[in-house]
Order: sequence, then structure tokens, then C-alpha cells
Amino acid sequence: MRGTFDGGVSRRGFLKAGAAGLVVTGLAGLGALPAGGAGGKRIPVALQLYSVRDACKGDFEGTIAKVAEMGYQGVEFAGYYDKSAEELKKILDTNGLKCAGSHVRPPELEAKNLAKTVEFHKTIGNTFLIKPSGAGGKTKQSWLDAAKRFNDIAEQLARHGMYTGYHNHWVEFKPMDGSCAWDIFFSNTGDRVCHQLDTGNCMRGGGDPLALLKKYAGRTRTIHLKEHGGPGDVGKGECPWKDIFQLCETVGGTEWYIIEQENYKQRKPLEAAKQAADFMKEMGKL
Repeated sequence: MRGTFDGGVSRRGFLKAGAAGLVVTGLAGLGALPAGGAGGKRIPVALQLYSVRDACKGDFEGTIAKVAEMGYQGVEFAGYYDKSAEELKKILDTNGLKCAGSHVRPPELEAKNLAKTVEFHKTIGNTFLIKPSGAGGKTKQSWLDAAKRFNDIAEQLARHGMYTGYHNHWVEFKPMDGSCAWDIFFSNTGDRVCHQLDTGNCMRGGGDPLALLKKYAGRTRTIHLKEHGGPGDVGKGECPWKDIFQLCETVGGTEWYIIEQENYKQRKPLEAAKQAADFMKEMGKL
């Protein structure tokens, strides 16, 4: 199986191809946490390659090398730049990186393609097959139907030690029949459907990342660390990072921190990726 997604396409084009507040107490006032955080586990840090998609399109291997030099321990794919699974694995191994997951297109999760999909992701060492958006529609029933589909996919992937999952934008937090799409979906999916919370998108939509990490305890196996507010640099906005880290490292079940940078007000993409890595080092996470 060979990835054919052109890494330079917009996320909208990529996708087209295919909470109630819970107050978390006792966390305010924490200082910079040590690696592993406040008695919690050590979680490796990856970069979502959508953050540096143009650089990947121009020089994929060189970009991966730069990401490794920044200190990242893994990457999450959003397209494969016309590389075979074997080629991708060799590039990762050469740079000492792991695969932290992949954002997959809808056809990759269809029953007729699932065997090839599993083979591809086993080869690159990926456990997490995440749909990046658009699981349901504008009605509660569409999200209940989506939950059933994802439960079925999760059951099929379980025999291979893999997970499927869903990544939020902001629209999933708009009111819907007394709830919101995010809660309708995750309240009706099982533990093997990964709760890939995007912190910045969640806050933009009015969601509370702290409440969601607790509500879906053990299910946020990978999390997108994205800033909300401020100049766009991770660590310089409104996200409650210390509290997020503390919850991920204790109740979240988190296996990967994944930086996703989409705001370039202050820096170019590779510079922003390095800034985020430096912030994680300052916080004792990298």
C-alpha cells in the first residue's frame, strides 16, 4: 500500500476526500512539573506533520531530520507524501523517531480496505488510526450512527492491537439536542475509540479540556497540544498547560503528547515547531 495524499493540500481538501463544565480543583498554583509530572508517567512528545506540511512536501526526509533534531520523539502523519510504508519506516528509524499515529482518510477505514490499511500501519509501527474530522453530521442521529461505525471498526482493529479514534475541531462543541456532538459520540463509543482531544480547538468551541480529560478518563491515548488565544505560540496563550499535563499523566491514559501548530503569526512553520519543542523542554516534558 502506498500513500497518495499530497502533503500540500489544505485540511479542508483532505477531509472532503473522504462539555458541560466539570470543575477541576486542587491544580491551581502548581509550579513547572518535573518530567512525568507530579508523580505521573513520562509521556513521549510527537509533532503532527500537518504543522510542517509545506516543508514535508518540498523535502520530506530533510524535514523529518529537522524534527528529530528539535528533540521530538515521534511524528503523527497526515498524509504519506507518496512514500511506501517501508520507506516511511526506514526514514523514521534513521532519525530515531516513532510513529505516534496517523490521521487517516475515510477510505482507509472502509471494510474493503481495512486489511491493507492494517498491513500499512503495522509496517510503520502505528497503533492509532484517527479520523481528523467529519465523523457525523448536523443531527444527533448522525452522530449515534457514527458511534456505531467506529465501535465496529474498533472491534476489528482490536485483534491487531490497534485503535481508531476521532479528533475534534470546534464545531463538535456547538449545542445539539441538549448536548453536543462530541459528547453524543464519545458517550456512545467504547474504550477502544480514542478520545483525541485537540486542546486549542476544544477551547475555541467553548469546550473545557480539563473536564473532558476527566469525563473520558483513560481514553485520551493521544492528545493534540494546540494553543488557544495569544500570539499563537504554544505556552503563550490561554490553555491551562500545567493542569492538562497533570491530568494526562494521571487519569488521561495518555500515551503521546502531539504538538499541532497551525498559527504562524509570529514564526514560520518549522520555527513554530521548534518553539513548541522548546516549551515542552522548559516544562520538563521533552
